Parts: sequence; structure tokens; C-alpha cells
Amino acid sequence: MAILLFAGVTTIAVGQTAKDDMKDAGHSVKTAAKDTGSASKKVAKTNGHKVKTGTKKAVNKTADKTGEGANKVKQKTNPGS
Repeated sequence: MAILLFAGVTTIAVGQTAKDDMKDAGHSVKTAAKDTGSASKKVAKTNGHKVKTGTKKAVNKTADKTGEGANKVKQKTNPGS
């Protein structure tokens, strides 16, 4: 009789442990998803800033070179000025 009672307690304890493990796994997955989302957001923000900065530099360099070219054309067409 004692063996059957002990076997029943063991089964209940294992069942609760498996249920708890499933809950813990669910929480771990949720936490991992949040962490991944946060990391992705941070990378996107950083890369977006780099793209913006790089584009701004390119536009400014292009404008400078365009201005230089315009000045050269102006000097060639008005040599006395």
C-alpha cells in the first residue's frame, strides 16, 4: 500500500514539474523575443543614423563640387572679371 501511495505522489510531482517547466520555457521565449526586439530596434536606430549622416555628407560634398564647377565656368566665360 505504501508503494502505491509513494508512486502516486511521484507522478503528481513529475506532472507539476513538467507544467512548471513549460511555463518557464514560455517565459524564457517571451523574454528572448523582447530582448531580440530591443536589439533590433537599437541596431535599426544606429544604422538609420549612419545612413542619414552619410547621405548628408554626400549631399554637401556634391554641392561643394557643383559650386566649384560653377565658379570655374564663370571664370572661363568672364576672364576679365
